[in-house]
Amino acid sequence: MTNKFFDYINLHKGEEKGEKVLENIRANIAFKGANLWILACAIIIASVGLNVNSTAVIIGAMLISPLMGPIVGAGFALGTYNFLLLKIAIKNLIIATIVSLLVSAIYFYISPFKDVQSELLARTSPTIYDVLIAFFGGLVGVISITRVEKGNPIPGVAIATALMPPLCTAGYGLATFNLSYFFGAFYLYTINCFFICIATFFVIKYLKYPTSSILDTQKEKRIRYGISMLILVMIIPSFYLAYTLFQEKKFTKTVEEFIDSEFTDRGYTVIYKKINYNSKPKKVELAFLDKKLTEENILLYNRLLQEKGLGEVNLTFKQDEKDIKSEILNELNRQDRSFAEKDIIINDLKRELAKYKVSEPGLVKEIGVLFPSLEQVSLGKVERNLTDTTSQVDWVLMYKDSVAPIKNSEKIRITNWLKARLQVDTVLVVNTYQPVVYTKE
Repeated sequence: MTNKFFDYINLHKGEEKGEKVLENIRANIAFKGANLWILACAIIIASVGLNVNSTAVIIGAMLISPLMGPIVGAGFALGTYNFLLLKIAIKNLIIATIVSLLVSAIYFYISPFKDVQSELLARTSPTIYDVLIAFFGGLVGVISITRVEKGNPIPGVAIATALMPPLCTAGYGLATFNLSYFFGAFYLYTINCFFICIATFFVIKYLKYPTSSILDTQKEKRIRYGISMLILVMIIPSFYLAYTLFQEKKFTKTVEEFIDSEFTDRGYTVIYKKINYNSKPKKVELAFLDKKLTEENILLYNRLLQEKGLGEVNLTFKQDEKDIKSEILNELNRQDRSFAEKDIIINDLKRELAKYKVSEPGLVKEIGVLFPSLEQVSLGKVERNLTDTTSQVDWVLMYKDSVAPIKNSEKIRITNWLKARLQVDTVLVVNTYQPVVYTKE
């Protein structure tokens, strides 16, 4: 039973030859030729995706980025004590990192759009969860590289570990002189690089790849001690950031519940709400549509909020008529923009649907009367590719003539009638009958 269990988890099954793995890793380490062009394109694509807040574009940049090459190469070199390969891998990774930072910083510096989008913000506060993603993503990546059949995990690893977006976010921090964004994003990038490398090291050690250098026990201990210390150095800040994120979410949730119970559920219309966790003291700003509070009320609500165990919180209310009008107008403008975007999407969908919609409900019956030889008539629209870049939507009539096949002249007559009836230039008339062919066994 034990042997069967180990057969299921045995990584030596389907393993590629070590020489072939080393050859593939060496080929993906250097940033020259095709790899350099791919890196340059990935930088621009990721920067544009972050700039316009397009998740699809950012995923595309993740998939084509070649940054995994030197990181896996460093882990492989560390696992086999190949210090020459380790030096080359680290050198290429540093070059790629500097180039990516410079190119993305230049792009964001000259870009007219410098608003902080959600995709940018998502990569400025790494937590312990990013450590887990990087480590297990790295495990999947190196296991795939060491297989004869590579399979399809590599694209998933590229998306999960996300090396290029945080690096370009760090470039945004440089371009806008926002050091908190730079250090947060660069820390996330460093986490990803380091734990992919460590995951590679563990897998290579588990698979018992032959070492390039023979080290004494003391040197091996120093390497392991150094790796352990680096792991701690990388993990501890991520635990702190995860704790901070948890506290922020807990604070926001408690404040939201307080607002609902004390104001919304009692019929107060909240037209403005701003929660600032990072200020000292923490701030909560509210404005009501038609309710004004006295100083005693404000002190009471501040005391009630303090009793929620949130620490020092300053609850303020915007009650000046000019401020309230301004917030109402801002909210209406936001809603108008939201409705306008939805209208555009709906209109696009309507136009797309209209291309394929058949607005001739009685036409099939009319065809049955005029051309009784046709059986099982279906009418619709199809899209045909004319070239690699152009296509055309045409009407198509599908029928069966299994009893008495119609002549070609009759088919032409049907086609011409449909063109005139539908006022189109092209109609496809297709016979869907497939005769059964019997063969002797």
